[in-house]
Amino acid sequence: MTSTAASSALAAGPDVQRRILRVLVASQILSGAGLAAGITVGALLAQDMLGTKGLAGLPSALFTAGSALAAIGVGRISQARGRPGLAAGYLTGAVGSAGVLAAAALGSPVLLFVALFVYGAGTATNLQARYAGADLAAPTHRARAVSTVLVATTLGGVVGPNLAAPTGDLAALLGIPRLAGPFLLSGAAYAAAACVLALRLRPDPLLLARSLAEAEQMPAAQSAQAGPAVEGAPEGPRGGVVLGALVMVLTQLVMVAVMTMTPVHLHDHGHGTAASGLVIAIHVGAMYLPSPLTGRLVDRYGRIAIAAASGITLLVAGLVAALAPGDSVALLALALALLGLGWNFGLVSGTAIITDMVPLATRARTQGMVDVSIAIAGATGGLASGIVVDLAGYPVLALTGGILALAVLPAIAVTAHSR
Repeated sequence: MTSTAASSALAAGPDVQRRILRVLVASQILSGAGLAAGITVGALLAQDMLGTKGLAGLPSALFTAGSALAAIGVGRISQARGRPGLAAGYLTGAVGSAGVLAAAALGSPVLLFVALFVYGAGTATNLQARYAGADLAAPTHRARAVSTVLVATTLGGVVGPNLAAPTGDLAALLGIPRLAGPFLLSGAAYAAAACVLALRLRPDPLLLARSLAEAEQMPAAQSAQAGPAVEGAPEGPRGGVVLGALVMVLTQLVMVAVMTMTPVHLHDHGHGTAASGLVIAIHVGAMYLPSPLTGRLVDRYGRIAIAAASGITLLVAGLVAALAPGDSVALLALALALLGLGWNFGLVSGTAIITDMVPLATRARTQGMVDVSIAIAGATGGLASGIVVDLAGYPVLALTGGILALAVLPAIAVTAHSR
């Protein structure tokens, strides 16, 4: 990009950023429906095909492990070529959805596990899209840009689980087990999101941000910190990256573990897929819907304060889930809403910390590696959740998760002490 072209782009910066956000919002609405399918029925489908509860957390572990591999791929493509990796990630998720449908139709657990691993690419891409929203944002508005992309997932994420019953009916008409029905929706949704990004994400936000930095003769590291000082951000790139990653890793681990086994817990107490769909819809809504408010809180009160709030909120969620009677859909829905809110606090604040600290020259690669850690944490939480519930029960899982989330607080204290 020439100096004149870069200057013109810089002058039109707010308009370009708004256009980029509109495209990302459209893709996130679609992909939100796609990622909700695995959350809603993944564990139930595995339990039905395997005949055991102990491995019911395996689907969550598999598609979050798949998202770890996809995060590496999307991060590398973005580092080299900008954000086209997002479209490739969603297309891969659509392929995984088709594989789940085939596995269910054939009654093949092996194919199911492979397909769920591939399906995880959609989850990774949905999370990576938040970074694209922040590429061209001013430092003091990064959290709000991230939150705008995240909140767009709400519509699809809330509608998707509530279509579990209708898509199950459609699957039955096609000769596919009802529990696999939501993956019909996820395949179509991921494919549509890929098309939107491939055709409309122009100009590429990451490449444009780099070009603007070069045209302004500003070092990439300085451009990542350009503008007024960000209140409540940790000092030092390395410490900031570690803290931001740790906040997101802990919140992901706890959220996935408790969320994965809640539909199974409801099923064991006589509730059907409609009740599970409602609770998960509320949970997904709480994960994304508060994002605009969270973004403003992070930009106003600082990254550290909201990161601490995430640990406390997750503790309360664990306590409510552990104490709620198994037949109380309302209390479990409240617990899952708090679980989603705590996750939202951690993700927005952690993402802002990472973006503040990492220079443009290495930003995409670092973001991809951080999301690998997040995905591994989710896989660990999903796999361990079924084992814990099988051995000790759902209340023990919920309480343990809440207590574990409090590890965010000493991490923040150590970072603050090292300043």
